[in-house]
Amino acid sequence: FRNFRIELRFRKNQLSISMRQFIISLLFLFAGLMIVTACSDVQNDGISPEPVKIGAERLLDNYMGELEGKRIGLVMNPTARIGDTHMLDTLLAIDANVTALFAPEHGFRGEAGAGDKIEDGIDQASGLPVFSLYGANRKPTPEMLSHVDLLIFDMQDVGARFYTYIATLGLVMEAASEEDIPVWVLDRPNPLGGDYVSGWMLDEQFRSFVGPYPIPIAHGLTMGEMAGMIAGEQWMDFEQEPELKIIKMEGWRRAMKWPETGLNWVPPSPNLPTFDHAYIYTGTVYFEGTNLSEGRGTDDPFLTLGEPSTRLSEQDLAALSNLEGISVTPVSFTPRSIPGVAPNPKHLDTESRGIKIEITSYDFDPVRTGLEIFRILVNATPQAETNTFLYRLAGSEQIDRVLSNEIDPLTLDFNLDHFLEQRKPYLLYND
Repeated sequence: FRNFRIELRFRKNQLSISMRQFIISLLFLFAGLMIVTACSDVQNDGISPEPVKIGAERLLDNYMGELEGKRIGLVMNPTARIGDTHMLDTLLAIDANVTALFAPEHGFRGEAGAGDKIEDGIDQASGLPVFSLYGANRKPTPEMLSHVDLLIFDMQDVGARFYTYIATLGLVMEAASEEDIPVWVLDRPNPLGGDYVSGWMLDEQFRSFVGPYPIPIAHGLTMGEMAGMIAGEQWMDFEQEPELKIIKMEGWRRAMKWPETGLNWVPPSPNLPTFDHAYIYTGTVYFEGTNLSEGRGTDDPFLTLGEPSTRLSEQDLAALSNLEGISVTPVSFTPRSIPGVAPNPKHLDTESRGIKIEITSYDFDPVRTGLEIFRILVNATPQAETNTFLYRLAGSEQIDRVLSNEIDPLTLDFNLDHFLEQRKPYLLYND
């Protein structure tokens, strides 16, 4: 019996030791899981745990007091939103003294198609005057600016040189400097990312409204950074230094592409309904400088490409299938009239042949990939024609050498080192 009690005490002690070891092991396991989770959050492809806080939100949180007693003009379009609410409606709801609206390409409310001229008028929802910056005037006139003491510029850019909102930004700054009117830029992300820079630098001979500044096709700047560079490099005719205030974002990092910002996509123009369309746009916009369809009049502009005479060979299809980040399918399509989006597209109601692109990953250079697609499709189209608009989009005659197969766009050196150094002083986000 005595031996039994000794053995029982021994087993109890052994059980107690085993239980302690089990609990300690559990604690170590829990701590390890916490460390792994923390590391995975840090390494989760740069995805922010919360949506980026845009300049418009920070304006409301921190700067409204500076607007008191001022007549405010808004240079905006449908992308000037916080969530689902347009900034005009937000400002009017808090009794900000908004006195005039200024409309870029596509209109203040986004009612116009690409290239459609905008007329002066009245905003039906608010009764405020709307002054067109994409019609008879692309630069605000002194009479327009007589209605305001301060201009607030808020538009979602695409990140491409030929997107006209950056040209409007420069002209607004130039006009405002002549009238001693401050310009506030509410910053938003560059959807392509702040580290993505690609394409030819603009040749001066091709300077236009779709090529206003000596920058590459994809510039990697936010609108706020672009405003600073326009002013700092004197790219506009400034009689005096513009009075510029940039209201920065919080939480945006240069490596972020749009899906990582946590923000909802609001089409910056009718033919870029999703980020995928905007991403490939920097490489397939060149079809606008030809008689080939860039997909206007279909459900997937800039992802649907071709012409009635396009005939892709097996070799062409093999080359397209080898491009990284996309999947390419041969298709037939018939562009149709879409009011407010594509009222009169190329090859209206005529069957065209070509390709449909699906983006499978954002880990590719859309400018280079787009140029390779452009080369293949133009050369596979017996009736292909180009026009001078192509050079204004590309910014360089070097695109002819792509079409003639003299240079490979996938390996071409665009010589952007000077621009990358030049832009450094204007970068507001240096993570």
